[in-house]
Amino acid sequence: MKTRRPEANRYSALIETIFSNRYKDGLTEVPFHRDELTTTARKLRIKLPKNLGDAIYSIRYRMALPDAIARTQPPGQEWVIEGRGKSQYAFRLVAINRIFPNPRLVAIKIPDSTPEIVAAYALSDEQALLAKVRYNRLLDIFLGVAAYSLQNHLRTTVTRLGQVEIDEIYVAIDKRGRQYVLPVQAKGGNDRLSTVQTRQDIACCAEKFPQLLCRAISAQFVEAGLIALFELGQSGDDVRIIEERHYMLVPGDQISSDDLRAYDT
Repeated sequence: MKTRRPEANRYSALIETIFSNRYKDGLTEVPFHRDELTTTARKLRIKLPKNLGDAIYSIRYRMALPDAIARTQPPGQEWVIEGRGKSQYAFRLVAINRIFPNPRLVAIKIPDSTPEIVAAYALSDEQALLAKVRYNRLLDIFLGVAAYSLQNHLRTTVTRLGQVEIDEIYVAIDKRGRQYVLPVQAKGGNDRLSTVQTRQDIACCAEKFPQLLCRAISAQFVEAGLIALFELGQSGDDVRIIEERHYMLVPGDQISSDDLRAYDT
C-alpha cells in the first residue's frame, strides 16, 4: 500500500533524501540527475506527478527547504536548485535566493488601464499579473523606456543549463536609441520570486539576444491591485536588487492632487 502525503511533505521527503545521499561537509554544489526523482520516490513510496518538473518547481518557488538541508547552510547563504544541462541539476549555495517586497515602500498610484474583459477572464494569478503589467505599461514607467511584449512563456534550451522558460520577454528602446531585452519573472498566489529564475533569464538572453542589453525584471502581487516590480542584476555569482517600486492600480478619480504633489517631491 502506497503512503499518501500532502504535496509539500512528499516533495520535502524526496528532495531531502536526494540531497542527503550526495552531500558531504564543505560542498558548495551537490549535483543530481532527474532520474533520481523517480528512483528515490519509488524507494520512499511517494507518488510523483506525471510532470516531474512540478516537483522541481514546487521546491524552487513554493516550499521552504527541509530543516535537514537548511541546517547545512552557512550563515548568509542558502541552497538553490539550478539546471546543469539536459536532465541534470545541482544544489548550489548562493548569497540570496527568495526575493520579498519591501513592506515599507510607498505605493505609487497608477490609473488602471486593464481592459475589464481581460481582468474578468484571466485564468491564473500569474497570467493576471502579466496582463496588468502589459496593459498598464508598467515596464515603460518603471524603466523609462518604450517596451514591447515579444513573447510569453518562451521555452528554450540554454547551454549548461538545459531547458528554461521565461514568463514573458519584452524588447525595449530608450531615448538615446539603446535597445534592451527584458525577461520578466512573474509570481502570484503563494509562489515566491527566486534568483534561480533570474540567473536563467539572464543566461538565456545573453545566449539568444547577445546584441541587446539585458535588464531582468521580477513582478509580484503584494495584494489585490498592488504590484511590486524589481530590476535585478548579476554581480559575479550573486543576484542583486538594482531597484524596487510598488504600483497601485486604481481608477483615475482615486488619484488626488495631494498624490500628484507627493510624487513631485
